[in-house]
Amino acid sequence: MATSEYLRNRDSSKRTQAPVLQLPAATRHTVIGPATVASVVMMANDVLMILLAFGVALLLRMLAVTKVAPAAGAGLYYWVTPVDLFYVGWFVLAYVLVSRRYGLYAPVPTGTGAHELRLVLQACLNAGLLLCGALYMFHAVAISRILVMLAVITACITLVVRRAIWRYSRYRQYEQGIDLRNLVILGTNQLSFALSRHIRDYRRLGYRFVGFVTAPGSSVSAEITSDQILGGADKIRQVARQHFVDELVIAEFYPTDAAIRLVQDARELDIDVRAISGYYSELTTNAPVEYLGIFPVAPLHRREPRVIGLYCKRVVDTVLSFLALIVTAPLMLALAIAVKLESPGPVFYISDRIGKRGRVFPCFKFRTMVDNAEKLKKDLTDLNERDGVLFKVSNDPRVTRLGRILRKYSLDELPQFLNVLRGEMSIVGPRPPIASEVEKYELEHFRRLEVLPGLTGLWQVQARHDPSFARYIALDTAYVENWSFWLDLRILFQTANVVVRGTGT
Repeated sequence: MATSEYLRNRDSSKRTQAPVLQLPAATRHTVIGPATVASVVMMANDVLMILLAFGVALLLRMLAVTKVAPAAGAGLYYWVTPVDLFYVGWFVLAYVLVSRRYGLYAPVPTGTGAHELRLVLQACLNAGLLLCGALYMFHAVAISRILVMLAVITACITLVVRRAIWRYSRYRQYEQGIDLRNLVILGTNQLSFALSRHIRDYRRLGYRFVGFVTAPGSSVSAEITSDQILGGADKIRQVARQHFVDELVIAEFYPTDAAIRLVQDARELDIDVRAISGYYSELTTNAPVEYLGIFPVAPLHRREPRVIGLYCKRVVDTVLSFLALIVTAPLMLALAIAVKLESPGPVFYISDRIGKRGRVFPCFKFRTMVDNAEKLKKDLTDLNERDGVLFKVSNDPRVTRLGRILRKYSLDELPQFLNVLRGEMSIVGPRPPIASEVEKYELEHFRRLEVLPGLTGLWQVQARHDPSFARYIALDTAYVENWSFWLDLRILFQTANVVVRGTGT
């Protein structure tokens, strides 16, 4: 059973440089992928709901005219004309723009459910007013006013119902520890402690409280324990890397020039920064007031998520992994029988691996070694051909004859398509390390854990036989920092060539 957390054992001198690594307790994942794609998904769903509402409005209008006043409807048309589609598109565009202005597509939770539903109704009615204004300006007398009224009313209903269902599903995920954002509070005063308690007690906010960062010269509230303090503000880079921080909230006044430098660091670290309202009025003049539960906050920095690319990546992962599992099912059945017949032991080798943001998940592979391979590993330490934390031995005596064939053509990794389908891995990404490797990581090595691990990656196609751990980390870091959807496609094509040539070991 996968353990959900472990500690990096360091001596006291090293602890002053970097806090203890704690892996989040959540080990479950959503199939839909990272939270950064939520805005695109919500926008697309809203468009579909408006189109559905338009269809329902057409149907209601037809029924109303034919049932209530059939004679009046004799000269009316019931089909959709290009003019109708133009004004529907105008309404859709107006609603999306207004909703975006209200923050309804923000990946960060805003306000309560009732507040969000009020904003949805307000955005829909505003879009309806803009539609009526367009009809008046263009003298569109041929457009049925009854149809417009029914379309706006049904759109309000469908959009509110859809948003309520979405929020309820998100609440269920948050309560189960899925897709929570890691949050750190800068400050150790009473307000900071109250904010941390509110975040811990109100899970529906969608946050996991990680700890406090102390401001220079500030006192520590008696309610805050020493193990909750991750370090000083000057160690924000170490804290952000080791704890996979998504957001930093300033809950104690921090000098303005220092706050600006903090925002610059946050831009490089790709984390959000918000501050309790009133601290930096000169920096947040035009910024809207947001609420973190009951606490009013103002945004100082918002990262720019690569929404479209990440969404496409998840779609490709889901489709390809599903097709791969279907197509290779007969082959995997034959391999499972062969593995079972060749040597005693289980068919699959299930190993606890460290995934995105330190989450632990079970990684599936066909067993290619003898059943007691882990116990024999310590006897082969002197034969290790890799440096750093990697371990590799040519002609490893633990590998079975069938296992060598499976490794040569990477067939032992076929079951990992199930990990991809479950959302624990991606087809392209850094290889998932084991816990003992992560315990030996230096600070810069944690960069590779900021994305989903993959079946293949830059290291596998460019330096698979390179024994250098530095080269291994450099390639994975380069992938994380330069990721794009097209880079994934290029790696996939190179992987196909590697597999066909059988360069695996």
